[in-house]
Amino acid sequence: MAGKTMTRMDLSEAVFREVGLSRNESATLVASVLQHVSDALVAGEQVKISGFGTFSTRDKSARVGRNPKTGEEAPIPPRRVLTFRPSHLMKDRVVEGNKA
Repeated sequence: MAGKTMTRMDLSEAVFREVGLSRNESATLVASVLQHVSDALVAGEQVKISGFGTFSTRDKSARVGRNPKTGEEAPIPPRRVLTFRPSHLMKDRVVEGNKA
């Protein structure tokens, strides 16, 4: 199941074809949208895209981990992680795509 990876360039090319902006304007628009999304996440806000899903951040507390090779314990510091919850529409669309 080796699929193609969609890149920022692919998104800007799709905007170019669908919207009719120039290639430079399309690339700038995609970069701007991604910048706004990442700025909101850095500020601790949720980003909800209707029909797609919700991006949010979550704080994980410190814990003790273990090196599986040596069994040695190591502290894992607290950190902030990015989470994504797909919408029901997106989940259904992916399931339908698997049937094809």
